[in-house]
Amino acid sequence: MMKRRTLLSVLAAASAATALPSRAQSNPKIVFGYTAVSDFASVFVAAEEGYFRKRNLEVELKFIPLNSTIPAALQSDSLQIGGPTPSVFLQAVDGGLDLVLVAGGGLTSKTITGFGLVARAGSGIKGPQDCVGKKIGVPGLGAFLHVTFRAWLKDSGVDYRKVNFIEASFPQHADLLRGGSVDAVVSADPFMSRITESGAGYVASYYSTFLPENNQTIVHAARREWVAKNPAAARAFRESLVEAAAFMQQPKNDAKVRAAIGKYIKLPPEVLAKIQISPPGAMVNEKQLGYWVGLMKDQDMLKTPIDVAKLIAK
Repeated sequence: MMKRRTLLSVLAAASAATALPSRAQSNPKIVFGYTAVSDFASVFVAAEEGYFRKRNLEVELKFIPLNSTIPAALQSDSLQIGGPTPSVFLQAVDGGLDLVLVAGGGLTSKTITGFGLVARAGSGIKGPQDCVGKKIGVPGLGAFLHVTFRAWLKDSGVDYRKVNFIEASFPQHADLLRGGSVDAVVSADPFMSRITESGAGYVASYYSTFLPENNQTIVHAARREWVAKNPAAARAFRESLVEAAAFMQQPKNDAKVRAAIGKYIKLPPEVLAKIQISPPGAMVNEKQLGYWVGLMKDQDMLKTPIDVAKLIAK
């Protein structure tokens, strides 16, 4: 009897010990998809400063060349959370994907001149009117730079439907300009600076300064089903970015923030020192998302009514 009791006690202890790691590791692994822009800085900082680990999150950061492919990767579950631009996210929802927002990335600011219209040397492009009939590369059809550039053209009295847009990832921009495949690109740093420094092109307009402030440039989305099954992980991910945003806003941490950006988008020190970093906006609200809905409706990009209140995970 004593031996039996002892055996049962040992088995019970072993069972409890086995259960402990599973509770400690109850959060699922998150593969997060990002593109080569500094608007993901809060995610990079959260990874490097241990804010994900602090909340028992295992987050793998995965580079995605084209922003417009992120919703499909979420739907296939090859990504659990990804950073599409607001317009790419809303188009995906409009197309029937059941996605929600877990957090936000960077914010628009009139002080940021880190992206704009970069024209090929000798193209003669100086302003919006010169874009008519031209071939212009954008890093994602329907993504942030494409939609905001079309809005700028329209505000300038130019019919954006008379401009030929082609999709090209950021790393392709310089070669496309040099080869004459495009007349201009809508690009962003560090790629924009590299183009101008090489002489392959010049900045025709920092058109981004026409945008209102404090609207999301990147949003972090997931499948609604995934969030429903993993609410604690979704909240922990957002909380990690809130802490990272606070870290970024302290001037003493500037070098660490830049180092984190450089690690994930492979920037050399001399480029890192110059790039502008968008203000972080870890929390997304209905007003911000509503701005994008209005902009996209104005460009006939949405076919169904969008209830922004239902698209932000609590």
